[in-house]
Amino acid sequence: MDEKLSFFKDGFRLDGRRPDELRPIKIEVGVLARADGSCYMEMGDNKVIAAVYGPREVHPRHLQEVSRAIVRYRYNMASFSVEDRKRPGPDRRSYEVSKVSREALEPVILTSYFPKSVVDIFVEVLQADAGTRTAGINAASVALADAGIPMKCLISSCAAGKVDGEIVLDPMKFEDNFGEADVPIAMTPGGDFTLLQMDGRLAPEELKRALELAKTGCQQIYEVQRTALVDRYSSIEEQESCDEAEVEIYE
Repeated sequence: MDEKLSFFKDGFRLDGRRPDELRPIKIEVGVLARADGSCYMEMGDNKVIAAVYGPREVHPRHLQEVSRAIVRYRYNMASFSVEDRKRPGPDRRSYEVSKVSREALEPVILTSYFPKSVVDIFVEVLQADAGTRTAGINAASVALADAGIPMKCLISSCAAGKVDGEIVLDPMKFEDNFGEADVPIAMTPGGDFTLLQMDGRLAPEELKRALELAKTGCQQIYEVQRTALVDRYSSIEEQESCDEAEVEIYE
């Protein structure tokens, strides 16, 4: 391979990670006051914000389902999210990502609790660095929990890829652009897949290794998601306790 396209140096990737290491993750819950639930997430240089509205009345009404709520998911990349300015508005890729992301989340949402209603999920990519669909699913899952939407569990999403003949976890932009394959997945904490895609070619043993690596990444992301939610609502409970104490003092 051309030296300029070398993916590894002394056993480490170009961003300093080991092959089985995730990019740094940051999650903030409840960042939008007007949304029912929201989440800001960073996965490496990806910066994504998710907002959830609902359950609420469906418009237009002919879309209503008598026995359950419908779930709508809108994924969008801001024009300034990539180096070469993106044309504003939805395109073929955004429709595809919206569809598979909705299908990844919908199995764990208890839609039968809210017939004739809709849960709207909006995901906006503010800065892209490969893996935006997985980052969006992670953020949307946390935002759904923040909105109090009844769910069986959280959904966590991650990708594995093949670069320079080696299977790696959570490919960054350079690895995604010049790598040989990309396998994004989404799964429950119990290990059930809700999303599995593959771009490129992998041998059966390579695919098995990629899935094992991606599952390990999802498990690590789940712990970060869970910790962010626990911290968010622990701080709210502490604040409410302080407010009640102040009221008692003034009384």
